[in-house]
Amino acid sequence: MQTALLLIDVQQSFRARPFWTDAELPAFLERSQALLAGCAARGVPVVRIMHTAGPRDAGNPFALESGLVRPLDGLAPYDAALQVEKHRHSALVGTGLGIWLHQQGIRRLMIAGIRTEQCCEATARHASDEGWEVDFITEATLTFAMPTPAGGMLSTEQIRERTETVLTHRFATLVSVAQALERAA
Repeated sequence: MQTALLLIDVQQSFRARPFWTDAELPAFLERSQALLAGCAARGVPVVRIMHTAGPRDAGNPFALESGLVRPLDGLAPYDAALQVEKHRHSALVGTGLGIWLHQQGIRRLMIAGIRTEQCCEATARHASDEGWEVDFITEATLTFAMPTPAGGMLSTEQIRERTETVLTHRFATLVSVAQALERAA
């Protein structure tokens, strides 16, 4: 089965957000780089996805004018088979990505990137609904604690667990980096 990696929103823009923390960054970068190296060794195409949104001015970290819509510092350079710029949560909305994937004969998608419960999850759900087999690699996603509407706080662990709960057996297969690479072989 032809597989591709969608590396979603691993971009410098997030460092300008007030919720940014480096606490889980080293593990995320290590797992992401292992995934990228494994894809390169197996000839799995990697799609670099960058999020742009909001006003087009230098003060908006998700505007091209900010200079921050670029790969996250600390991530080793890699060859992307395709780079797309998205403006919605799902990487499949308005980007032409779905057309390219079909043209390449891709039937399975590995999903990794930033934020676990937002763009990664939205893309996984959308891809599943469109008929792709989805491998969700939680250990190669990054997120941040979030306040709840009731005034509590969800930890990154709770957010990841919630995302895995809603995706598994419905939209995606949960896999480690090693399992994803084995399934792509």
